[in-house]
Amino acid sequence: MLPLFDLSLQLNGFPMKEAKAELQKIVAFSETELEVFVANKKVEIVHFHLQNNAFYKDLVGNTTFTNWEDLPILNKKNLQKPLKERLSEGYSAKNSYINKTSGSSGTPFIFAKDKYCHALTWASNMYRFGWYEIDFNTSYQARFYGIPMNFIGNKKERFKDFLSHRFRFSIFDLSDAVLEGFLNHFRTKKFDYINGYTSSIVLFAKFLQKKNIVLSAICPSLKVCMVTSEMLFEEDKLLLEKQFGIPIVNEYGASELDLIAFQNKEGEWQVNSETLFMEILDENNRVVPNGTSGRIVITSLFNKAHPFIRYDIGDLGILDEKSTLQKPILKQLIGRTNDVAILPSGKKSPGLTFYYVTKSIIEDDGNVNEFLIKQTKIDTFEIEYVSETELNLEQIEKIKKAIEQYLEPNLNFIFIRKKSLERSNRGKLKQFKSML
Repeated sequence: MLPLFDLSLQLNGFPMKEAKAELQKIVAFSETELEVFVANKKVEIVHFHLQNNAFYKDLVGNTTFTNWEDLPILNKKNLQKPLKERLSEGYSAKNSYINKTSGSSGTPFIFAKDKYCHALTWASNMYRFGWYEIDFNTSYQARFYGIPMNFIGNKKERFKDFLSHRFRFSIFDLSDAVLEGFLNHFRTKKFDYINGYTSSIVLFAKFLQKKNIVLSAICPSLKVCMVTSEMLFEEDKLLLEKQFGIPIVNEYGASELDLIAFQNKEGEWQVNSETLFMEILDENNRVVPNGTSGRIVITSLFNKAHPFIRYDIGDLGILDEKSTLQKPILKQLIGRTNDVAILPSGKKSPGLTFYYVTKSIIEDDGNVNEFLIKQTKIDTFEIEYVSETELNLEQIEKIKKAIEQYLEPNLNFIFIRKKSLERSNRGKLKQFKSML
C-alpha cells in the first residue's frame, strides 16, 4: 500500500512508483553513464517534438537537427499562444498536468506536462527534501503560501493541504496580530519543517526577533526551513537561522519545469541534473565558461506533452567553476533579465542592486519590515515601505549616498510609507519593478 501523499498522486494518474525507480537509477549513474544518458535524452526529446509537435517544428523551421547549438532559444513570448496550439500529438488537457506560471516574470502562460514527467518532478522534490530527513508522506509542513480567496479554490487547496500533510498560513495579511496567531500554531502543532515564500518567512522571523523568541524553543519538532520563489539575501538567512534555530535551505525552481537547484548539506546550490539540462548563455546564445554570468537556459529532458527545449527562463546566473555534469553548482542567481534598471547615463543595472543597497541601510534600525522599489521614470524611483514610523531625513540621505556610490548620482527618490505592500495573487512579493 502506497503512503497517502504518493497514493493521492497515483490516483490522479501520476505513476509515482515508476518515476521514483527511474530517478534512483539516474542518481546512481557514474559520471560517464550520466553523460551518455543526458546526451541521449537531449536527442530523444528534440526528435520527439520535431516529429509530434507542430509548434516546435515551426519554431525550429525543420524536422531534423544536427547541432544542439543550432536549436533556437525558446522564450516566454513564444509561449503566449493558446495551449492547444503548443501541445504534442496525443496530448490534451485531459491526459496531461495543466497549470499556469505565477507571472512574476511579467509574462504568465499556461503550460502542460505529461503525467510521467510530472511524477518525476514530484520524485525529484521528494529526493532532495529527503537530504534533510523530510518525507512528504509523514513530515508535517508549516506552509507560508498564498491561497485562492474564492470558495471552491480555497476548499480545493485546503483538501490538497490535508492530503499533503501540511498546514497553510495565508500570507496576504502579515500584521502583528496575524503573526501572533501563526506563533500560537507553532506552540500547539508538531511541525517538522517550514516551506514557503522567502519574504513572508523573513517577516515572521522579524516578528520573532521583536518578541525575542527562538522558534525551535517553542516548537522543538522543527528540523529545517525551505525558502523559495524570491531572493534570499545573506543577512536574511542569518536572521532566519538565529530566530528559527534550524538550518535554512534555499531552493530555486519553476512550476513549468521542476526544482532547478536545491541547497545541499554542504551549503552549495546543487543543480538538478537528473530531469533537467542547464546552460548559461551570453547575448549571442553561446555557452559561457563556468564562473561567468549569463542567461539561464533549461531543457526539460522528459516532458513530451509540451516542449521546454533550450528554454530561457528569464533569470541570470553563474555556474561554479568546480561544476561537473553530475554535480553542477549554481554559484549565484543574479535576478531576472527583465528586472533591469536603465539609468540616465545609459548604464544598465540589475534592479536587485537597488534593492540590495537600499536594504543594507533601510533595515539598520529594525524599523522597516518590508519595502519594494519601482522605477517610474529614467531618473526616478519610488520606494514603498512598511514601518512603524516614517523614514527620517538622515536615513533618506544615507540611501541616496549609497546608491550614488554603487550606481550613479542625480537620481530622484520618492519614499512612500504604506500599511502593506502589493503582492501577486499567489502572495509573491516582487522586490523591484521597472515601469518603463
